[in-house]
Amino acid sequence: MDRYGTNIFDSDPHASRRPASRQHQLSLGDVLEDAETGWVGAAIRVEKSGGVHLVDLEDRHGRIRSFPLGPGFLIDGSPVIVTPPSAPAAPAAPTRTASGSRATGPRAAQVALPSRIWVEGRHDADLIQKVWGEDLAYDGVAVDLLEGVDNLAAMLRDFSPGPGRRVGVLVDHFVAGSKETRLVNDALAKLPGRDHVLVLGHPYVDVWQAIKPERVGLTSWPEIPRHIDIKVGTLQALGLPHANQADIARGWRAILARVRTYADLEPSLIGRMEELIDFVLADRYGQD
Repeated sequence: MDRYGTNIFDSDPHASRRPASRQHQLSLGDVLEDAETGWVGAAIRVEKSGGVHLVDLEDRHGRIRSFPLGPGFLIDGSPVIVTPPSAPAAPAAPTRTASGSRATGPRAAQVALPSRIWVEGRHDADLIQKVWGEDLAYDGVAVDLLEGVDNLAAMLRDFSPGPGRRVGVLVDHFVAGSKETRLVNDALAKLPGRDHVLVLGHPYVDVWQAIKPERVGLTSWPEIPRHIDIKVGTLQALGLPHANQADIARGWRAILARVRTYADLEPSLIGRMEELIDFVLADRYGQD
């Protein structure tokens, strides 16, 4: 028996009461608590900066703070050493393009044909690019802006359509009795090369409405009074900022982001675009 007792440094009296940290591979959505600050939030994003993985934690009030991954976190009160999430598996190659065409893998864009597709404005072009862009690049069909159907007559005179120089035009609100229909008829009257121009359109005042309203959480697009700009009125109905052009641009990007494939568009636009594409490619593929 040692009358002086054992060496006090031989054992740690607190060791049995100190919980051991376990390894935890992070998944987005995990709720973590930073042991030092007490911040609790759901993991919404992981980024690597300067060789260190940082996780953004969003608390229940929507506030976000970043913390370096590693030790110092709690999950349900238990200490964990948080490691980065595993790299996602490479997605399977799509079998269809956004327009529904059969995907054939990476394809080099072709030199642009003399033939063109014209649309009224930037938003029309954005939507067509998102759905038909891959197909048009492969076939060498460029999409140009009219900046309004009022410019159609002058652009047709400058373009001089003819054999090998076809023009397919997509017009908004192309319905009987509309201003757009009258302008198109005037532009085509006595135009040389008229047989090499095809003008089609959809019935909507703005191409936004050619997107199925369900994609933005509506059962139908709102009826906007004629004295209110349709884009402004639509954003207002959606509860989005609409005070200036920057708000309209941001709102359009938010709407366009909801479009995935042709299935998110109204058939009245899909059919017209497919017909215009076939028309401008008729010389290349020997179609009528």
